[in-house]
This record gives sequence, structure tokens and C-alpha cells, in this order.
Amino acid sequence: MRKITLALSATCLLFSLSHPVVAQASSPTPLYSGTTAARLAEQAPIHWVSVAQIENSLMGRPPIAVGFDIDDTVLFSSPGFWRGKKTFSPDSEAYLKNPAFWQQMNNGWDEFSIPKESARALIAVHLKRGDQIWFITGRSQTKTETLTKTLQDAFLIPAANMNPVVFTGEQSRQNSKVASLVQKQIKIYYGDADSDITAAREAGARGIRVLRASNSTYKPLPQAGAFGEEVIVNSEY
Repeated sequence: MRKITLALSATCLLFSLSHPVVAQASSPTPLYSGTTAARLAEQAPIHWVSVAQIENSLMGRPPIAVGFDIDDTVLFSSPGFWRGKKTFSPDSEAYLKNPAFWQQMNNGWDEFSIPKESARALIAVHLKRGDQIWFITGRSQTKTETLTKTLQDAFLIPAANMNPVVFTGEQSRQNSKVASLVQKQIKIYYGDADSDITAAREAGARGIRVLRASNSTYKPLPQAGAFGEEVIVNSEY
């Protein structure tokens, strides 16, 4: 009897090893879910434009003043913001209200920021046209700043086309950039945030969206094209 029991046990063990589905109550999620040609070909119905198309749209027009947002538009500046959060408020966004953080960010931490290639191409187009370049940012103003020099060096902007960075800071219940866009007579304003596009439109300028990189620390990512604005292809880097 003992031999028969052992034989049956061995048979059951062998069967369970060769049929793993029997040993599990439910099937695991498939490792490869696959996709379809329709999913791969799907595109958002937004107004995509290239840098070349923007240049072509300005052909024959005299030089103008153009504005650029800074963070996630011309610079991938998440390294500095990441360090600021870890240094000043690891468990909250309070560092963004801390003057000590902005003093550091505007005076050296952008040496760790990466200039975006799409910004290089855009700025080169406007320099070739002789346009005036303005950088208008929502960052808080500080007693000193080296950001202007950092941007000028990174994008090879001649002094004749370069202007000091405009720091608008945050203002409650209003878009802080509108007044500066109007004052500087900006005709085109490039930005990654919804507020950049709405500020441009309120100021009577052409707002063009630059894609925010998916690994930016600034979350959630905006819905590019949500206002029907032009969105630059391949501008996430």
C-alpha cells in the first residue's frame, strides 16, 4: 500500500510541474500585451508645426521682439529644482516660495540645466532675422542673477540681440507675464505651460507651445494643443 501511495504522489507532483496552470488559482497578466497598427498610427488632432514652418511664416516681415519662457522651454532645468526641493522642503513644494532657493537657482544652479536643442534652433532663426530676444520667466526676482549670462552663452546670443531676463514672479489672481509681454511689445511668445499660451493671447501675441519633457519635475504635464495653438514637433528636448 505504501508503494502505491508513493507512486501516486510522484505522479501528481509530475503532473503539477508540467501543468502550472492547475497549480495557480488565476492566470497572471500577460507579459506581452501587444498592440495594433491603429494604436501605433494614432495621433492627437493638434496643430503641429516645425521650426522651419515658423521661419517661413515670418518671411518678408521686419525684425520683431520675441519672448521665451525659460524652464522647460529653453532649459531643462529640473536638476536645480530637484536639488532645491531636497535642500529646502523635501516633503512639500514650499521651496518654491523660499527666497533662498531662488537666490541659488538664479545665481549658479542653472549651470546644471541642459539647453534644449529645439530652443537652439528657434533662437538661431530669430537671430538670423535680427529679432530682439527676451526671456520672460515666472521665477521670483533676486538681488543678483547670473541667468542672463548663462542663457546668452548657452545660445550664443550677441549682446545686440540679448536683453536682461525679466522676472515676473507669481501674482495672485492674474497672469504675471501679460504686462511684460505688452511692455516689451512681444509678437511671438514660446512656452510650455498653459499660462504661457493664455498670457500671449491676452497680450495680443502669437503663443506657440514647446513640449515639456516627460521627465521634468514639473508635473502634471500640460495638454499641449488644448487651446488650438501651434505646437512645435520634437520640442521636448
